[in-house]
Amino acid sequence: MQSIRNTLEKTLNLDQLKSFGLVIETGSFSAAADRLGLTQPAVSLQIRQLERKLAVRLVERVGRQVKATPAGAALLLHAQHIETAVENAIDALADHTSGVTGRVRLGTGATACLYFLPGLLRGLRERFPALGIVVSTGNTDDQVRKVEENSIDLALVTLPAAGRSLSVVPVLDDEFVAIGRGDLAPLKARVGPADLAALPLVLFEPAANTRKLVDRWFAAEGLQPQPVMELGSVEAMKEMVAAGLGYGIVPRMSMAGRGAHPGLKTSRLSPGMHRTLAIVIRRDKPVSKALRVVLDAILAAGKKGSSAFTPAFTPAVIPAVIPAVTPAKRPKT
Repeated sequence: MQSIRNTLEKTLNLDQLKSFGLVIETGSFSAAADRLGLTQPAVSLQIRQLERKLAVRLVERVGRQVKATPAGAALLLHAQHIETAVENAIDALADHTSGVTGRVRLGTGATACLYFLPGLLRGLRERFPALGIVVSTGNTDDQVRKVEENSIDLALVTLPAAGRSLSVVPVLDDEFVAIGRGDLAPLKARVGPADLAALPLVLFEPAANTRKLVDRWFAAEGLQPQPVMELGSVEAMKEMVAAGLGYGIVPRMSMAGRGAHPGLKTSRLSPGMHRTLAIVIRRDKPVSKALRVVLDAILAAGKKGSSAFTPAFTPAVIPAVIPAVTPAKRPKT
């Protein structure tokens, strides 16, 4: 026991611990390697090195899957706490530095990336030049999974999004509108499901939460849309509609400001349909100075942008203190 304690204290490698946790989570060395951006032999070597350091066997094969041994299961119980403790220690040191430094990994959808984030990110870069923000795009399910895995720090996604380990904070309500070419059988000022169901529709791909909202809007009237195109990019959808290939349903955000398209006309939906963008973050996520300024900037931009994107929307009051994403107070020294 004492030898294991000495080994952990002197040679514990957080990368090896992370690889071990992902191997057990995915049940595969190759799947863990894909998540980490490493080769399968590199992950296998990390696990062997960790086992040699601790002088215990941590993994075993059960059928086609890799499982934790009893010793591995015991280590796994503490691995997340170890990682969190290290992050807290780093954050504690950051509190004594001047300015805001570090890197924040933000996941979001393509539409928010195009129309909501650019001005926000520009403002953060001007105020905090030493702050690095890495942005990746994908659908809600993918981004939520990455938050749960701690491979990104937070996500700005379309609801619904849920998880036991997650805090979900609404940021912005964005109305949907119908779009079509103004010179080709233009739509009425307000259109309902029955007006659009028989038209050629260009819609979001089925995996997107935005598409699920659209499908439910039609289903409430007993209708099912038959799209002629299903695309993952709102810009591609707008160009297809502008080419006269159909009509679309898109977030108003994508048609406002720089997103306005001279060849397209918008129509309000009746009944109205909205989506809610929300921040998703782990409840146990240590909130560094860098992460705090990004969170605050997103919440502030959401309050400012709600009136621009949704005329009939009254923004909900977002509490000044969000317990789930507020770091624990440290004792004064």
